[in-house]
Amino acid sequence: MNYGLLDFLNLVGSLGLFLFGMKLLSESLQKVAGDKMRSILASMTSNRFMGILTGFLVTTVVQSSSATTVMVVSFVNAGLLSLAQSIGVIMGANIGTTVTAWLISLLGFKFSIMLVAVPLIGLGFPMLFSSKHNVKFWGEAIIGFSLLFIGLDFLKGSVPRVDQNPEMFAFLSNYSNMGFGSILIFLGVGTLLTVVIQSSSATMALTLVMCNQGWISYEVAAAMVLGENIGTTITANIAALIGNVSAKRAARAHFFFNIIGVIWMLILFYPFTRTIANVLTNITGLSPYTNPNEIPFALSIFHSSFNIINTFILVWFTPLLIKLVTWITPSKKDEDEEFRLVHINVGLMTTAELSLVQAHKEVATYAKRVHRMFGFVRQLFSETKDKEFDALYQRIEKYEGISDRIEVEIATYLNKVSTYELSDESSRKLQALFRAISEIESVSDSNFHLSRTLKRKREQKVWFNQEIRDNLNKMFDLLDDAYSIMKQNLETSQRNASINLGPVYEIEKQINEYRALLKENHIKNIEANKYKYQAGVIYSDMFNEAEKMGDYMVNVSEAIAEIEKHSINQRLSDK
Repeated sequence: MNYGLLDFLNLVGSLGLFLFGMKLLSESLQKVAGDKMRSILASMTSNRFMGILTGFLVTTVVQSSSATTVMVVSFVNAGLLSLAQSIGVIMGANIGTTVTAWLISLLGFKFSIMLVAVPLIGLGFPMLFSSKHNVKFWGEAIIGFSLLFIGLDFLKGSVPRVDQNPEMFAFLSNYSNMGFGSILIFLGVGTLLTVVIQSSSATMALTLVMCNQGWISYEVAAAMVLGENIGTTITANIAALIGNVSAKRAARAHFFFNIIGVIWMLILFYPFTRTIANVLTNITGLSPYTNPNEIPFALSIFHSSFNIINTFILVWFTPLLIKLVTWITPSKKDEDEEFRLVHINVGLMTTAELSLVQAHKEVATYAKRVHRMFGFVRQLFSETKDKEFDALYQRIEKYEGISDRIEVEIATYLNKVSTYELSDESSRKLQALFRAISEIESVSDSNFHLSRTLKRKREQKVWFNQEIRDNLNKMFDLLDDAYSIMKQNLETSQRNASINLGPVYEIEKQINEYRALLKENHIKNIEANKYKYQAGVIYSDMFNEAEKMGDYMVNVSEAIAEIEKHSINQRLSDK
């Protein structure tokens, strides 16, 4: 019987069901964990061994090293993890992904998983209709787990049998009996399959099925496992393509960690695989070289021991690995001047809570950029040379255009987040971030209005006396203080720490009182002809605009503080 189109579609469909089950299981478990997963990673110290443990536990839970490493790249991109911390987590993720092989070895081939998988769906299905989010997410996790193994069972049944397809067996034999050349070829096959499927766990499942059917030998399958370790690094590197330099370095570190491991394993390949085979033979009395049923266990031991040993060796060389990826991926001198989203370029996270963390970090960066824009306005106020003045004005104008686009991009991202099922607290945080970006954009507008007023002053050849200049510089000093308080509040709120609005209202009071004083003195000075009326108009426009800017910054802090107020009220009501 020839292997036809329908058989091929059955194979693809089985693989699709396996991948869908894995995706559903991974996403639902991340939803159950929610912000706790972020807290586990973000609260890590520089202790690399704790990082390894964290990466192992997270990957064991979500059953995908790719999911963990992409998450890690996102956290590094958002500044929640340092490069050193991320390397520890990535090392742990490599060990955690070996759990998949053990699950399949212990459950997938020894008895029909269908006996329990379908009843498990019967258990999880009613949970989908629960009004409680956690119950619903656990239902999704149970169904995902079941579909994963149902897909595996279908996959096992849809692969062409060797006895029915001798031509395919002959084709594989041509490449599996070439000595060390076969090892290199199937290493490439494992890498390519993982890159295409975007899941080392799925490729591992395929490898185990091929062994179970007698397609490939134990050593060739071990080579495919090494290839899977290389291929799984591609996902994180793709995610980091549009991330910042730290995210790129974390992804590169994952790649080099696995590549170095594969290189030393290739040198010791035959002694290593034979040792594992001998250990298994001594335990079970059966060898993976002669009994295909033992290959899944041998591969599971190979996969786990390789990653554990590789981690144990390379963890001591973490500083050198950091130096390597830093040298390969240098930071640009003007990177801080690049106008793009820094923290949410890697796309939506799996859960709303994690996506909001990224958005919050982006809003804080947005505020820093607008403060930098105000620094240019202050330079513009003091600039006397035409060429430098025009260059500064064009720079501020550019900042204004970019600021508008950043607001739109963050708002678009938040709109996508709003399509998730949000808790009450997440909904409030979402609304607060919407309000914050609107107010920060208004601050940017005020900066641009001040610069246009200064340009008008220059074009009209208006002159300010020293008193006016001193008064405006004092107002600008107060605004600088307001900027610092706003930025500090945005950063404090990211750590879920309490925001003190006292300094916010105190600086607002100072700005309002000083503006009232300037207005009062301005009227008297106009009447006393201390300066020309035209100069007075521009002067008045500037201190009034400065007072508006201060109000917008107060609004940002109030928006963020609203989240905390509701959280406190919720905790009190729960008691």
